[in-house]
Amino acid sequence: MLQSLGKKMQGWPAIVVLGIAVFAMSFFGIEGYFSSSAETYVAKVGKHEITQQQFQDRMNQIRQQMMAEEGSHFDGAAFEKPDNKRRILDAMIDQQLLLQANHDMGMRVSDGALRDAIANIQAFQTNGKFDPKIYRVLLAERGMTPEMFQQQMADSMASSLLPDAITDSAVVTSADMDRYLDLRLQRRDVQYFTLPRPTPADTTVTDAQIKAYYTAHQSDFMRPEQVSLKYVEVNDSNVKLDVQPTEAELKKRYQDEKSRFVQPAQRLVSHILINVPKNATPAQQRAALAKAEKIDAEATPANFAELAKKDSDDLGSKSQGGNLGWLQKGMTNAAFQDAMLALKKGQISKPVLSPEGYHIIYVRDIQDAKIKPFDEVRAQLAQEAAKADRARKFNDVAGKLADLSYQTPGSLDTAAKTLNLPLQSTALFSRKGGSGIAANAKVIAAAFSDDVLAQGNNSSLITLGPDDAVVVRVDQHNPKAVRPLSEVSATIQKKILDDRVVAAAKQKADALLARLRKGDDIQAVAKSAGASVQTANDVQRMSMSPSAQSLPQPVRTEAFLLPHPSAGKPQFASVSVSDGVYAVLALDKVQPGDLSKITPSDRAQLRMSMARAYGNMATDAFIKALKAKTKIKIVASRM
Repeated sequence: MLQSLGKKMQGWPAIVVLGIAVFAMSFFGIEGYFSSSAETYVAKVGKHEITQQQFQDRMNQIRQQMMAEEGSHFDGAAFEKPDNKRRILDAMIDQQLLLQANHDMGMRVSDGALRDAIANIQAFQTNGKFDPKIYRVLLAERGMTPEMFQQQMADSMASSLLPDAITDSAVVTSADMDRYLDLRLQRRDVQYFTLPRPTPADTTVTDAQIKAYYTAHQSDFMRPEQVSLKYVEVNDSNVKLDVQPTEAELKKRYQDEKSRFVQPAQRLVSHILINVPKNATPAQQRAALAKAEKIDAEATPANFAELAKKDSDDLGSKSQGGNLGWLQKGMTNAAFQDAMLALKKGQISKPVLSPEGYHIIYVRDIQDAKIKPFDEVRAQLAQEAAKADRARKFNDVAGKLADLSYQTPGSLDTAAKTLNLPLQSTALFSRKGGSGIAANAKVIAAAFSDDVLAQGNNSSLITLGPDDAVVVRVDQHNPKAVRPLSEVSATIQKKILDDRVVAAAKQKADALLARLRKGDDIQAVAKSAGASVQTANDVQRMSMSPSAQSLPQPVRTEAFLLPHPSAGKPQFASVSVSDGVYAVLALDKVQPGDLSKITPSDRAQLRMSMARAYGNMATDAFIKALKAKTKIKIVASRM
């Protein structure tokens, strides 16, 4: 075809056509050859991009936390909904806005604060002390280096610097607290009676009434679109290893990867910190240096701990005599690290300036780098070899499953038989999901996709987890439809009767309420309705007293919505307590809260809570202001 076209496109017609093509490309398409189209960010905050990988990492992190907290109650389908994804992305955007504001204002997390925060994580401790070996092992299991984790921790801590500063600056006056306490401790005297659920005057529901209700409310009786699936799943439970690694293979693996088992050199370090304030004046800097030099001149290995307890400004290590534990390269700032590595065992440094201030560093012990022997890491090597073999076998089987299901798109029988994997099925489920694999958002999306549902093809390979994948096809499809009248007739009949009951109950309550407002006695009104008056005095909004607890919540809520009684005349209202059950109430008296019963410690705790609440509101307003002046672009299709 191209040869034929080439023969025909010769001479001046070819020149004209080529000129038009070049003209079009110059205006519409040629920049595509020079500009990258591989943008993968989910959101762009100013110049900073939140990548798809970063977003997925945050999603996975939160998913794991929720699964650990909620267990079997975790709703995977709800977690994957667009509105939840957007909430998580919005939180990441807010965090980035705060980090950018930190940078603009010169706020940062100090190395000491970061070091203390990591050292205080219990998962990294042995017998209550930071353990570098456990630290490295746990990070390696998560596929992270210490530098990556430190950056993650620093970002997390940095995102709270401004909110904490805003909260610390929040002013809560005594008048603010008094107003809040007066409302919270306000006491109200309430009388009420509950009307019995009435019987409607007309208990007959005709077929015509049922049909009319059905016609008018068909959207209430829709059966959602449903599918059931056939599927073949490959996972860790059905991937069998052929052989176990031999001793020779393990030793070869050890030799090939010996560099992994190097125990880095470590130094047991103590220090004394003399703080230099941010934006310190030259005089302040000279004073700090003079103090550091004086302490350094006095310091010896014998008295170092006592000097640290007395003079160090590092609150995290001061009480422990300045002890920082075992440190290695990459765990401190560059100035501290260079000075530490230059010292021999038992030596004390001259004052070292870092962003935190002046450090006097004492190296108490040194452990040289060493390689762990084979016997010590054999079990780890065997476990890693088995894991790698299992991953290889899983990838092999999963790849074959993907190929076979693609080659025979109208059936999964061939794939199941060839791979000796069971052909399984699900119950019917809607777009909200079901149980088992039908709770997975990826499976739900595939099941209702055009290719699988409309075209009747097998899905592509769906990854459910690191070692779990599945191919699905629709087995049964029930389109969205109105449930037949015969199926919902009894429900409609009950609904009509319930509506009559509610209408009769409200009518009765309104009539009794009108009598009370005309001046009738509440006891007489209640008696005429076959009810008895209940009294609840000194009720508070959130009181746990027996009288308050016996008060139905709708009655209590309504009582605190009513205006204050005036001239000794109660305020009246009616409120639905439950379907078909109404209560009529009278608010007789309102008394201010007794603030004298609030202890100083309670007031102090309340002041902190209110400051935190004010701080949260101010932080939200601050973030909104940052958003208003920052260009933010969100690509929802990449979420």
